[in-house]
Amino acid sequence: MAYDGLKKKHRSLRENFHPNLSLRTHRALSWLQKAEASDDVDSRFIFLWIAFNAAYANDIDQQYRATEKGMFENFFEKLISLDTNHQLYNVCWLDFSSSIRLLLDNKFIYQPFWNHQNGILNESEWQSSFELSKKRVAQGLGDENTKLVLSIVFCRIYTLRNQVIHGGSTWNSSANRTQLRDCTAILEKVIPIIIELMMDHSDTLWGDPFYPLIQE
Repeated sequence: MAYDGLKKKHRSLRENFHPNLSLRTHRALSWLQKAEASDDVDSRFIFLWIAFNAAYANDIDQQYRATEKGMFENFFEKLISLDTNHQLYNVCWLDFSSSIRLLLDNKFIYQPFWNHQNGILNESEWQSSFELSKKRVAQGLGDENTKLVLSIVFCRIYTLRNQVIHGGSTWNSSANRTQLRDCTAILEKVIPIIIELMMDHSDTLWGDPFYPLIQE
């Protein structure tokens, strides 16, 4: 479902939402609308990530920022348990199976590779880490473990997000087009599903936003 349909649904249901859920979904929808109106992939990627952050609304612990283990797994585990129509499963195994396999084999969106470039890890350390990650990915792909695969995909997207937001890439650069297009396509499919699942399960505990609305 695109923005217009989700916004209509939000208006019809929000009176029954906890204020925190209403705020999360309202903010996420505003950025989804902006993403859909943007005509370049860099902008769409940025706005879609903000939409995801608005819905997710949890701090990313420092312990996870150099690794992938556990980074988004709890969030996707909750979503998948509520996804009785298997929309997230279909994204992974029907819509983007080939793209996800290529994405997860791309060292340029794997954070330890950049830690090596910045002198934090030596070459053998990042390569060993990458091989272990690829084994974990291969197991997840082989088992059709949607939670694990989506968690790792979003860890890789988070690395790309850091490159873009922190000025580590050029607008419309040819250097990162492939991963940017693939990541944006996945976000365009997954973000509306996340927002709809949250609205459909308003009785689930989604947590407090880090930046609540403060009215003077």
